[in-house]
Amino acid sequence: MKTDLRLQKDITDELKWELGVHAKNIGSEARNGTVTLAGQVATYSQKLRAEHAALRVSGVKSLAVHIDVKCISAIAASGQECPDAQSIPPWTTF
Repeated sequence: MKTDLRLQKDITDELKWELGVHAKNIGSEARNGTVTLAGQVATYSQKLRAEHAALRVSGVKSLAVHIDVKCISAIAASGQECPDAQSIPPWTTF
């Protein structure tokens, strides 16, 4: 069984290798195989990639995710509000 420090390091390393995830914005803590990710990212895609990266690490028994998705800086800089799920038109399928 990995130590908590080793598991935490392995998760940090995995996040660094994950394309599209800014690992410097995400912290991790490990205790007896239970891992907590915390921080903020720009998109839901980055959040999911971080979750999947952590779950790939050997020794992770459970995962708690406290990652906030913040508005993309280009939208925020324009003075507009970030769109929420209700304001985005649904896909039309045939």
